[in-house]
Amino acid sequence: MLPDGRRHSLVRRLLLSLLLCSALPGCAIGYLTQAAQGQWQVLRERQPIARVIADPNTPAALKARLRLVEDARDFAVSELALPDNRSYRSYSDLRRPYVVWNVVAAPEFSIRPLRWCFPFTGCVSYRGYFHERAARAFAAGLAARGNDVLVAGISAYSTLGHFTDPVLNTMLSYGDLDLVATIFHELTHQLLFVPGDSEFDESFAMTVEQEGLRRWLAARGRSQELEDYRARERAEQAITAAFVSARGQLAQLYAMTLPAAQMRRRKQEIMQQCAEQVRALQRQYKVDGYDDWLAAGLNNADLATVATYFDCVPGFQRLLQANGGDLPAFYAAVRSLRHDAAGRRALCRAPGPQAEG
Repeated sequence: MLPDGRRHSLVRRLLLSLLLCSALPGCAIGYLTQAAQGQWQVLRERQPIARVIADPNTPAALKARLRLVEDARDFAVSELALPDNRSYRSYSDLRRPYVVWNVVAAPEFSIRPLRWCFPFTGCVSYRGYFHERAARAFAAGLAARGNDVLVAGISAYSTLGHFTDPVLNTMLSYGDLDLVATIFHELTHQLLFVPGDSEFDESFAMTVEQEGLRRWLAARGRSQELEDYRARERAEQAITAAFVSARGQLAQLYAMTLPAAQMRRRKQEIMQQCAEQVRALQRQYKVDGYDDWLAAGLNNADLATVATYFDCVPGFQRLLQANGGDLPAFYAAVRSLRHDAAGRRALCRAPGPQAEG
């Protein structure tokens, strides 16, 4: 349980969020209320990781996972210059497989996702629900209005430093590398977050996640895992390129003046070709993780999600290279773009770093 002072501080923040929401057009009080209640549960369940590890009743497997989290958390501060605070120093068991379910939607003939505006985060291209049924009900309403929709279970998220984020049981289903990468990713959001620019924010966090994981593996002498990780990176880059290519084809299609039925047929052809290409790449690189997504049938919302996380990564990688791999200097360069929308767009259009010969 939180001490009275911190509990009252939390209540004030939640009330402030509700007041700010009421002043924003299109910001649903009911939606924000469920978010506040869900966040309260996450915080209420927190226990210090050191206490969980010291508890003789804690299963050995859980202790091992939490020790890995401690190692990654310390590395994030000492080697990656990420925030040194109490986030990810505690543990919450929510007793469910996902912490939230995100809803992403895009019009039938558009690659641009719908956006919703909220206090603190600005305008974002998703809505997160702490109950799956509520997420699917909202998605069904969007689909009934002709939108393509995606409902995805999410294992981790950041409150951007507004609260002390715990490690969640939902994160422990990951393998070691994904768990460590997630810690780096979410801490990066606390380092810098530009309200209303999801593509910039998520690609920045992806870049730090990838670079951080490479450094963590190298520092731990896990050379074979580092090679395996690099191979997986190459596979993911190839698969992401397939999604990006399909999205580009769709953008060209949607810019045409065609009958809806013809547009729909061509859209489906592009989606099917993309799915076939991704399946072939999975076989080539011997990776999985996309089968359920492909089986459900790709749509504009799926491709918008890929764009949010990866579109700007090449530009960030080039910027990191331009700063000699020095992370604090890289962070300073990224931070200089906080109030420069044109500069952020230029970064997102930048090609990736030159391959070393």
